[in-house]
Amino acid sequence: MPGPRPDRPLPAVELRVPTDEDALHWHRVFNDPEVMEFHGGAPAELSVYEEFTARQRRHHAELGFCLYTLLDPADGAVMGFTGAQPWPRDWGPAGEIEIGWRLGRAYWGKGYATAAAIAALEAVRAAGVPDVVAMVDARNARSIAVTRRLGMHHAETLLNPVNGRTAHCYRLEV
Repeated sequence: MPGPRPDRPLPAVELRVPTDEDALHWHRVFNDPEVMEFHGGAPAELSVYEEFTARQRRHHAELGFCLYTLLDPADGAVMGFTGAQPWPRDWGPAGEIEIGWRLGRAYWGKGYATAAAIAALEAVRAAGVPDVVAMVDARNARSIAVTRRLGMHHAETLLNPVNGRTAHCYRLEV
C-alpha cells in the first residue's frame, strides 16, 4: 500500500494529548467562519470544546490515540488539532477509525496538516489499527489534497444526512 507522498519538505510539528486549557485554545483558533466552513459553518460554544477535549483524553487513555492538539514548534502556539478517533456519527463509516485535522487559517497551506497527520498515523499504527478513513466534504479541496499526500484512496461518496452535502470517504491501510 502506498505511503505518504508529500509534494514538498514538511515542517516540524508537535502533538500533545489535549489539556483542559486546549478547549479555550481550540475555541479561539476555530472562531473563524472560513475554518468552520466545512464543519457546520459557525464556531461551536466553548462547552462543546470542553467536552471534545475531555473525550479525546479518554480516547488516548483507552485506545492509544486521539485528536491531538497541534502546536507550533517555534513558539508553542496552538495551531489546531490532528489525529484519529472512532467515527462519531451514526451514518458513514460507523465503527471505523477516522483520521482528521482542523487548523487555524494562519497555518493553512504550509504542510502542517500533512506533517501532523503522518505523525498521528504512527500512534494509530502502534495501537494496531489496520486502516483508517477520512470523511471530507466534497468541496473541501484543501483536505482532499491532504488525503492524497497521505496516500489515501477515494473509497465511496456519501450524502451527509445532516446538511445534505456530498462527502467523500477516503481509506488508507496503516
